[in-house]
Amino acid sequence: MRAAGACLLTLLLLAGMPARAQDDAAAPEAPAIVPLTPPMQPERIEIGLSTDSIAITSDFSGAQLTIFGAVDNVDPLIQRQGRYDVFVTLEGPANDLVTRRKGRVLGIWMNVDAQAFLDVPESFLIASTRPSQDITNSETLERLSLGVKNIRLRPYVLGTETVDDLTNFTEELRRLKAQKNLYEEFPSGVRFISQSLFRATLQLPANVPLGRHTARAYLFRQGALVAQTQSTLDIRKAGLEFRIYTAAQTQSLLYGMAAVALAFVVGWLGRVLFKKD
Repeated sequence: MRAAGACLLTLLLLAGMPARAQDDAAAPEAPAIVPLTPPMQPERIEIGLSTDSIAITSDFSGAQLTIFGAVDNVDPLIQRQGRYDVFVTLEGPANDLVTRRKGRVLGIWMNVDAQAFLDVPESFLIASTRPSQDITNSETLERLSLGVKNIRLRPYVLGTETVDDLTNFTEELRRLKAQKNLYEEFPSGVRFISQSLFRATLQLPANVPLGRHTARAYLFRQGALVAQTQSTLDIRKAGLEFRIYTAAQTQSLLYGMAAVALAFVVGWLGRVLFKKD
């Protein structure tokens, strides 16, 4: 009897197992719904100049250039924290320059040494939202030439120059340019006027070089460069001075003859007006 009861209990257990497995398979768990968020688009920066060209006349005493800009895809949290920074630069045309050092020779001051530099920007103006050292590290500033002391000046090396001489000539070139207001920095010259719009103000000196200038804008996010863009500005002569300059360049023979004739006329008029009886 005990053996028969055990067998009957075993059969009942075996008959119930498939039913439980079938019930478990019939009720699978519902998959979790995960909301999808669109990926954050990278920031972009655009700029526009208050004017595309500046005319230089005889009474030109400098000008103020305003550069407007916009930042797209701004992160609101980063913006509220004030962690967006902008550099705006205006770089003049590049030319080869020679710096000379004077010395006393037999009691007379004269040029005793010289150093040539290749592709030197004739002018360089830079504005930023904050002092540059508060925005990013010195390596980034040097790599992007952000700052007067970070402008790349490439000396023409003959192989006989010493490191100290090259350093001195380079520093003096920067100093002379800064003394003429051609190399100048404007900390806090860039200001955000809304969440995504900014304005930069640069003061052009009276001796600003002629030619095509390049305006660049760099956008930094928490000290890292995330976007940059550029535009151009033409600075040229205008008025009577421009016509005389054009004539001297394109019709040099006629210009020379006219200058000689004008000198004779002025001399004759002076003799007539101021002659003594």
